Parts: sequence; C-alpha cells; structure tokens
Amino acid sequence: MRDHEVDGSPSPAGRPDEERNRPIRPLLTDSFEVWLKEIGESRAWSGCAFRLFGIDGSELARAGDLTEEVETVLRECVSRAMRSGGSAEADSMPDGRYVAAYSVEEPERYGICAVLGFVMPTAAGANACRLLAEAGALHFRSRVAAAAERRLLHRIMKFQREADRVWKRKDLLHDAVRRLHDQIDVPSLLRETISIIETLFAGAELELHLSQDYAAVDRRVKPLVFKQGVDEICARSFLESRPITAYGEDGSVEVAVPFSGKQAVYGVLDLKLKAGEWNEAELPAFVMLAEEAGSAFEHAKLYEQSNLLIAELQLINDMTKRLNQSLRPKEIFEFITREFLNVFKAEFCCVLQYDREEHRFIVMSSNIPAMVDESFPADYGFCGIVMQTKEPLIISDYRESGNVESKLMEVTGARSLIASPIFVGGEVGGVILVAHRSANFFSYDNYKLLQVIASHVGLAIANATLHAAVRRMAITDNLTGLYARHYLNEQIQKRQRQDPGGSLILVDIDFFKKVNDTYGHQIGDQILVQVGNVIKSCIRETDIAARWGGEELAVYLPMARVEQALRVADRIRQRVEAETEPDVTVSCGVSEWTQDDEKISPETLFYRADMALYAAKNSGRNTVISG
Repeated sequence: MRDHEVDGSPSPAGRPDEERNRPIRPLLTDSFEVWLKEIGESRAWSGCAFRLFGIDGSELARAGDLTEEVETVLRECVSRAMRSGGSAEADSMPDGRYVAAYSVEEPERYGICAVLGFVMPTAAGANACRLLAEAGALHFRSRVAAAAERRLLHRIMKFQREADRVWKRKDLLHDAVRRLHDQIDVPSLLRETISIIETLFAGAELELHLSQDYAAVDRRVKPLVFKQGVDEICARSFLESRPITAYGEDGSVEVAVPFSGKQAVYGVLDLKLKAGEWNEAELPAFVMLAEEAGSAFEHAKLYEQSNLLIAELQLINDMTKRLNQSLRPKEIFEFITREFLNVFKAEFCCVLQYDREEHRFIVMSSNIPAMVDESFPADYGFCGIVMQTKEPLIISDYRESGNVESKLMEVTGARSLIASPIFVGGEVGGVILVAHRSANFFSYDNYKLLQVIASHVGLAIANATLHAAVRRMAITDNLTGLYARHYLNEQIQKRQRQDPGGSLILVDIDFFKKVNDTYGHQIGDQILVQVGNVIKSCIRETDIAARWGGEELAVYLPMARVEQALRVADRIRQRVEAETEPDVTVSCGVSEWTQDDEKISPETLFYRADMALYAAKNSGRNTVISG
C-alpha cells in the first residue's frame, strides 16, 4: 500500500496526487451524491455531516455544516486514514461528536483514491457511531465500485462501437474502389485513388508519380523522374512494368506498383511504410487497386480529351451568340473571365481595356479582386508586348521569360501564360491574359483557341461601345451634359416602385429671358452650362440631375427627406450666385414623397415642386421653398 500526504506531495511514481485524482474525481463526486440520497432515507444519519477528500487533500464534496474546530479534527483523521490506508477516528469528541475517516480504494487500480469523513452525534454511544460509520463507508465503497463497473461497461461498449465502425469503414472503402470507374475527370480520380490507398494503409507515406499528363491536384502527385536517387525504385517499376518491394536497414519497406491501363503505363504508385507495418499478403490487393485506378485514369483521359474538343467547338458557337446578345461592355468582360477560367482550366484571368485618351490599360474584369480597376501604362509588361506586336503570345515558364514585369504573374505566383489582343476597329482595344501557377500548363491548341475567341470579343465590344454611345446621346442633354427629361421621369418611376421615399428639386434661373436679351443666347447657353456644373458638384453620385426644359433644371434625390433636399437646394442657390459669370441667381422648389402618400407618381411630385417654385418666384426669387 502506498502512502500519500494530504498536502499533495508527489506519489512514489513521481506523478502529483492532484493529477492522479483528476480522472476519478467525477466518479467520486457522482457516487457521493447517490450515496447521500440513499442514506438520507434513514433516520440513523440525522444530524450527521460528511466530507469527501481526494488523495491530494482537496475537498471533493461535502454535506452538513461544521465548526472550525471540528473541521480541524476531521482533517487530522483524514490524514491518518490516508497514511494508514485504512480508517482513523478522533481521540476526543469535540462538541460531543464522533469523528472518523475511512479510506476508499480505486476499483481499477487497487490504490487509495479518496477518504470519506464522518461527524456524528454521540447520543447512541461511540460504539454505535463506529458501527454506523463503518456501514456507511462500506455503502459508499459499494457505490464507487458500482460506478466504476458502469464506467468499465461504457468503455467496453465504446470499444465495440469502434470495432463496428472499423468494419463499416472497410465496407465503405470496398465500395469506393468500385466507384473508381465512375470518376469521369482526372483530378477527381487521382484524389479518390490517393484517399482509398491512404485509408487502407493508414500511417503510410504515399506518392503517385505520373510520367505524362502531370496534374498537380495534390501534393502527393508528382512527375516521374528517371534518374538515380530517391525515385530509382519507381523508375524501375515503370520501365519493367512490375511491382518492386525494397527493404531498408531499419526494417522500413517501400513498395512501387505500376499505375497502368490497357494501352500504357501512366505512372507508379509509391508506398513507404515503417517497420512492421507491411504484410506481403497485401501486395496482390495493392497491385489490383493500382491496375483498376490506372484503367480508370485511361478512360478519364480519353473522356476528358473528347470533351475538350467538343467544348471548344461549342464554346466558339455559344460565345459568339452570347457576345452578340450582350450590349453592356462590363457584362461582356465578366462573361469572358468566367468562360476562359472554365475552358482553359486556368487559375487566373484578367481582361484589360485600352484607354486611348490616357494611354493606359485598365483591368475591367478579373477573378483577382485586388487587380480590378487597376491601370498600367501602354508599354507595361505582356500587355505592352501584345500592344506593340499586335500578336498573341504564350509563356511556358514566367521564371525563364527574362525581365518582363507582370503584376499578374508576381501577385499570383503564376508561371504559365497565354495572351491575345482584342481588336476594336482594327486597333488593339484590349488584352486578355490567362494564367496558371504550373509551368508548361497551356498547349498550342489553347493558344490558337484564345486567338479565335478574342476576335469575336472585339466585335462584341465594338457593338456594345457603339450602343452605349447611342444610349448616352438619347438620355443626355447635349448642352448641359445633364440627363434628359424622359430619363429622369423613368428613374423616378423606377425608384417609387422600390424605395420608401425621395425628394425632388426644381431649379429655375431668375430673369433668364433678361440674360438672353442683354448678353445674347450664346451667353445664355454658357449660363445654363455653368448652373448645370454647379448642380453636378453639389449632389451625390446616386442623385439624378436633368434639364427639365428651357432654363429649368431638376434634381431627384433617392431616399432623401425634404430637410436634406432643402439643404442641397440652398447650397446650389448660394454657389450659383457666387460662381456664375455673368452673375445670375436661381429659385428652387422642393417636394417630397413617401409610401404613406395617398397618391404616388412622378406627376404629383413634379406638381408639388412646381407649386413651391412658383411660390419662390413670387417671394422675390433667389430663394428655396418646399411644397
């Protein structure tokens, strides 16, 4: 029997008692609660107090109140009981009470795990108290033993569940092997193969070396190297088309099995295991798995190649239709980015448009958010090369391409690139860049396909640009550059269907006829342009400013209340008075609508603003009034 100190000194095994006590603490406290409920049904325990201590001297549970003097005596008994491995009782009886302590053994380890303390009234005599305490201690030990049995049963059941899980896992792996031939794309097949083998040989180090069509879908998929060194066993297995097993001096094992189909050997599965982890009886299953995976790989490659050819032809047809249907340049750029990433299996794509006024390329669309809207000089990087040569290009490895600077390649770590100019009106109007982090990723077929599609992109952009210019002319006032009246009316109707409210400002130039009569209509037109510029500088990007007619201008402020609109109108009024040449003033009428209005329509909104403008004119002009 080991002796343990109440103050928590280390056990003979060198582990602190507190650490030893931690795993069994819940079992002891739960048993104490059950025991209290059971003895509480008996009057014999009336007026008693109990304490449960761990082997580190810490109090685990308690029942009943004690004076400090009695607590001290009880702890002395606990210390003696722990040292003796049995029981101890107090020599004296403080407050006329019987005090005793009984050790409790841990059922599974046969060592003391706790001490149970008793403080009892001595009305029935010390001998009766002693017998009752011994019975209570035995009762508590039985509760602890029962709890330990339940814990052991729980562990057995857990072990059984784990065994069932292992068998189910094997069944699932068997089904997964059969599903190899259901994989129709190479990356999924390679991942499935690696997953199955890793599950069958848990803890082993696996690598798949491919001799061709190398696809970096996983860090364990690598190219097959034909040279002396670490891959020599793999090269031999590939060249001899047979499994090879090599044993290390430390007992480790390396197994190389050909990854082959009916037409060729495509690579080698290389398995490295520690000593004692390999069983020769598993080799046939490993060889069969490699053959089935190789055959499925062969089918997936054929399927992939046929699909690629069909997809390229379909893409040219579909993209031509889609591009001709779209009349928005931004939509065209985003469509190109999505489609090129998919068709070329690329990781990155940027579509840049050339700004002839600024002589810069602007990134219009990309799957790299940080690069969207960035601009570069006309002679920058690969865009500059395409701009200068007016020819597409292909880069097999950016690291070996010389000193060409490219933010796309540097930010992404890409090594392969194909690029093509977008011709608009016979000139380079943009560039398409498609990249991948693997070297030698793009084929010459990819290069030619990009060039064909880029020609259709140029036509679509030219059509969209022309349409945008015509639309701008249709909705814009030629003199002021503000929107036309019908466009403002359409936008207010649209906003009133979706917003909870908004405000309208009508702006009228005071004595405009006098300005025309005094300075002439040319100066009058300049005044209109100046007032229009003031209005544009005083409103938000979401606000809509339009020429309403003659010398009247209008501003619609979505989601703005009348108070905010009054402030905007007064700012316009003050700046017009201060900044126009020759000096003019304006009067403003402001109206507001909300969903609470009985009648919501642009006509009602304009009518209220017009009435307010009329009132401003009658109030002496150069003022703002709301209606």
